[in-house]
Amino acid sequence: MTSSPVTFPRVLASEAGKMTSVPTLRWTVPGCVASAAGTALGLSLFARPGGGATGASLAVAGYVLAQVGFLALGVTAGSEEFRTKLAYVTFVAVPRRLPVLAAQAVVTAVLAFAAAVVALVVSIAATAAQRDALGIPLNLADAGTVRMLAGFVLYQTAITLVGLGLGALLRRPAGALVTAVVGVVVLDQFLAMNPGRLTDTVRAFLPGTGVRLLTGDDRLAALDAASSGPHLETWAAGLLVAGWAIVLLVAAATRLRRGDIA
Repeated sequence: MTSSPVTFPRVLASEAGKMTSVPTLRWTVPGCVASAAGTALGLSLFARPGGGATGASLAVAGYVLAQVGFLALGVTAGSEEFRTKLAYVTFVAVPRRLPVLAAQAVVTAVLAFAAAVVALVVSIAATAAQRDALGIPLNLADAGTVRMLAGFVLYQTAITLVGLGLGALLRRPAGALVTAVVGVVVLDQFLAMNPGRLTDTVRAFLPGTGVRLLTGDDRLAALDAASSGPHLETWAAGLLVAGWAIVLLVAAATRLRRGDIA
């Protein structure tokens, strides 16, 4: 009797099944949606007519807190098997190892994309009453609005893959999550509070720069005017955060291929 060959579709199906059974992810995904919608609603209550807010900016405002949830989603996906020691079993079944990480990246990206879409839809619904009260429509015929809404989904998906890369590289959920939050959120805010040519330049190349994808044109112009660092176009900011995800996943793949499972 011969065993079935280990093919990528089989590995993909296995990783999808395992990921949907992880208890932590069962509340992390709803938490991402709730934090995005709740933060967007809360911030919309402070908006005032003539204050520069747009329908799109109110809808995506929840990214501030939601990105932490998406980072946690990625970190959990990348480190869970190492935490539970199931990695030993997994890599006996798939000795080449790298297909497992590739499958995790695909499944995590799909899950994050779906969660981000749901979070965006719920956020739009949650802020609808306040937008109506302020007389601020969500104009889907406007290219800037579409870019910001799509940017929310793409940024959260990319930042989840950053978390996945760190989780798979460091293999310790707590350490990876702290590193992710510090690198994406805390360091960005620290540098923003200490402006200067050096700090502005460093800040421009951090993963958090990807939020330019979901920032309005007027706000981007104001930020660029106040910054002494390079001014990245929105598409370049998106490529930057994607690049961070790729670099971290490559580093994780290198460790996975050459190192021990520990």
